[in-house]
Amino acid sequence: MPLRYAVICASNQNRSMEAHNVLIKAGRDVHSYGTGTAVRLPGPAVDKPNVYPFGTPYDDIYHDLEGKDPQLYTSNGLLHMLDRNRRIKRAPERFQESKDSYDVIVTCEERCFDAVCEDLTTRGGTLNRPVHVVNVEIRDNHEDAAVGARQIQRLTEMLDASPDVDADIDSIVNDFARRSGANVMHAVHYY
Repeated sequence: MPLRYAVICASNQNRSMEAHNVLIKAGRDVHSYGTGTAVRLPGPAVDKPNVYPFGTPYDDIYHDLEGKDPQLYTSNGLLHMLDRNRRIKRAPERFQESKDSYDVIVTCEERCFDAVCEDLTTRGGTLNRPVHVVNVEIRDNHEDAAVGARQIQRLTEMLDASPDVDADIDSIVNDFARRSGANVMHAVHYY
């Protein structure tokens, strides 16, 4: 049976959606999420981000930014990113609100890893079904998101090749970290 994957970043916009896109094209069963309290995107100044509630359709965010300053949001790549996102799924989703379960969750930064682990701990593990949470540290820019998505794809290939992921996960994660040079963390939780 194929593994079910989730990829997670803070706002379900750049890193998780690039990985979502790459993994869908590779035929993986994948979904993506954010862990923040809201969706935050760069604005006209560092102290003026664009903030949206999770669940705001990518199409609405695209048109909002296009109406505010199309030149700025084209030059910084946000409109291109949002165009990709709206072709993949309707809206950014928050992991803490999801009722779905996965075999492997890949986060893109340590604070997201911590948020996912905390959320899974508070859920209580009533199904007694393991989920492997793996963090692959990826800087939040378009170039690193593309590189990170390919790294995550390689990790999923290694996991999918295992006859027993639960038994092999430590050696797979260690081998992946050594080969990729990525900063990787791993924890086991339960649904």
